[in-house]
Amino acid sequence: MSLFSMILLIHIAAGFTALTVFWIPLVTKKGGRVHRKVGWVYVWAMYTVAASALFMGLYRLFMEPQRSSMEQAFSFFLLFIAVLSAATAWMGIRVLRLKRRTKAHRSPYDLGAAGLLVIMSLVTMAVGWIYDFALLKFFPILGLFLGSGQLSYWLTPPKTRMHWYFEHYGNLIGCSIATITAFVVFGAPRLLNISSVSIWLWFLPAAVLTPLIYSFNAYYRKKFNISKSRKTAS
Repeated sequence: MSLFSMILLIHIAAGFTALTVFWIPLVTKKGGRVHRKVGWVYVWAMYTVAASALFMGLYRLFMEPQRSSMEQAFSFFLLFIAVLSAATAWMGIRVLRLKRRTKAHRSPYDLGAAGLLVIMSLVTMAVGWIYDFALLKFFPILGLFLGSGQLSYWLTPPKTRMHWYFEHYGNLIGCSIATITAFVVFGAPRLLNISSVSIWLWFLPAAVLTPLIYSFNAYYRKKFNISKSRKTAS
């Protein structure tokens, strides 16, 4: 078995694990034992997805340059998924470590992860327009949205109570969008032995889960009695 095949199997296993356990932290008691234990399984699965996608994307770009333009475009999609998965999983955990901050935060690691997501989103969109590949043209908008939100969060002092709570689940749900989209684009067609799926299905995970983030925001703002204009942080 080649190194690429081994990494691909690891990537598939990690992605399947992430897809399987993602829903458990959403429905279990927040901060409880199950939430924390399964949450860490999800985060490490996503780190593995990111690392393996990075390897495969770079391998296909530089070790197999004879591939078609469409296959090269998919290689950039893998790189984008790698950065999106890593940056959002990192952010989801880092906000818990720094939830008591009261000032702007300028760690090069945190700003670097967010900045890399923004840059990779722009690069991927440019590649999408060059290759006329719809998924790469528009899907990275999610990365721009999340990356710019991360930068804004770190560079400004907290303005509401429980600010870290919203960033925690928002980024980890955003992280799951990458996994589910990759499964729809790559995994499902192979499992079902079909050549391709409708372009609309490519955007279905983002269309379903992005509103979920806003729904959670509204629910928890009401639960914690936080108004949008409130300026008190804790």
